[in-house]
Amino acid sequence: MTIGSRVLNGIERIGNKLPDPVFLFLWLIGGLVVLSLVGAGLGWSAVNPVTGDTLEAASLLSPANLERLIIGMPSTLTDFPPLGIVVTIIYGASVAERSGLFTTAIRAALLNAPKVILTPVIVITGMVSHHASDAAYVVVIPLAAVIFAAVGRHPLAGLAAGFAAVSGGYAGNLFPGAQDALLLGITEPAAHLIDPSYSVNIAGNWFFIVGVVLVFTPIVWFITDRIIEPRLGPWTPKDAPAATADEKQVVTADEKRGLAFAGLTILAMIAVWALITALPGSPFIDPEAEPAQRFNPLYKSLAAFFALTFFLSGAAFGVGSRSVTSHRDLVRMMREGIVQLAPYLVLVFFAAHFVAMFNWSGLGPILAINAAEQLRQINMPAPLLLISVVLVSCFFDLFVGSASAKWSALAPIVVPMFMLLGISPEMTTAAYRMGDSVTNIATPLMSYFPLILTFAQRWDPRFGLGSLMSTMLPYAGAFLIAGLSMVALWVALDLPLGPGVGVHYTPPPPAVAVQLPADGGITGPVAPPEAAAVAGPGAVTR
Repeated sequence: MTIGSRVLNGIERIGNKLPDPVFLFLWLIGGLVVLSLVGAGLGWSAVNPVTGDTLEAASLLSPANLERLIIGMPSTLTDFPPLGIVVTIIYGASVAERSGLFTTAIRAALLNAPKVILTPVIVITGMVSHHASDAAYVVVIPLAAVIFAAVGRHPLAGLAAGFAAVSGGYAGNLFPGAQDALLLGITEPAAHLIDPSYSVNIAGNWFFIVGVVLVFTPIVWFITDRIIEPRLGPWTPKDAPAATADEKQVVTADEKRGLAFAGLTILAMIAVWALITALPGSPFIDPEAEPAQRFNPLYKSLAAFFALTFFLSGAAFGVGSRSVTSHRDLVRMMREGIVQLAPYLVLVFFAAHFVAMFNWSGLGPILAINAAEQLRQINMPAPLLLISVVLVSCFFDLFVGSASAKWSALAPIVVPMFMLLGISPEMTTAAYRMGDSVTNIATPLMSYFPLILTFAQRWDPRFGLGSLMSTMLPYAGAFLIAGLSMVALWVALDLPLGPGVGVHYTPPPPAVAVQLPADGGITGPVAPPEAAAVAGPGAVTR
């Protein structure tokens, strides 16, 4: 057995022993309780260099925190910022998905793609299809294989390109969506641990995710056409399996009419939002804010914009394609979308309590200030700091598939820490997303890996787990190198991450100097009792 096989087998064994993310959060909460007892007993404290408040570690078993936990349990869940944003967008996205808009648009894009640019069309479609959630895996990837076979190219090369785009390019897209709302919604309360006034919006990574599309598309194109397809060898169409009914399906006249209706609706929504923004006294513009912050209301409105656009364009497609015959169909689609959200709702209950309890304990900013001071003494350049976030994210992605679960655990530490080092919460989030994206296609623990293997074995029954991993590793390696380079260059060139969002965070002048005693704990001058609490409500908000 080769060293590579042993490493992969070891990763698989370790991953299989990990608990479900729900119980992983329970373990984290248990460890957090113990750590809070130790911190409170030893008197851990720190001075927030932004607000000047003295932060003291608090036991999570204190009467006040037990009251917060038990009596405030419902509000802790409902106050978790990503929950409201994600559910809002899902109401609209479920109509767009179940009316057939997403899948039909994907089929139309792929079936009509010219042969010469077939690979990049599949890649871009795969990244944009993240808005379709799980449909991206079950529509784009097998259909990419079918289309490659239809034009005489090896279907497994098409499958690899689709898998690389949908899963490996998970950080890329042309427009923000539910994933942006979820991850950036976790970022904001983490930022509040240091700066309670900091605001994060759904467009905070918009330019970055477009950059991922621009960088990853030629990479997948080159690797698919020049490395993977030649390695797979010639394809003999006589060996092709019979196409399924879904794969034979072309875009019908009704569906074309539905796509036209949906396209006009999207254009109308853009026009309405632009008109509201341009009107005097627009609620989307704050004339009293600083120039860089005046459009913050507009950015915050994007969650509603995407929810309404998905809903109305999905309904328009349904009317045009006759998949929606009454208003009851729309209600049913929204209801089914919320039902599919059930696993997330279970996970978010425990994630919300972990994040809130981390805030109540005071450990997040104390650890962040301590770590930031140590890193500041090392004087490591910002690009190298963010590269470390990418690598840590890559490592954890080999074992835990849920992007939101990992970020819920990491954000309360790394976001405040990097803010104190002058890096914006959005840039830290972008680095995390890059790391979470690139290794998805290289780990057999990814939830859709067995499904992709099943798709591949339909074309080649001898195609095993090792075959799929060896096919995808060139993509993963190239993505990692490109992702690290992209993050480093983004910081070095100080490129904007989204509208009004930059790489760097500039805190107000420190109110009190942070002191590091010999024992490594952080202390500061005694502050009035009211300054000892972390600013903000008991349950973390974004």
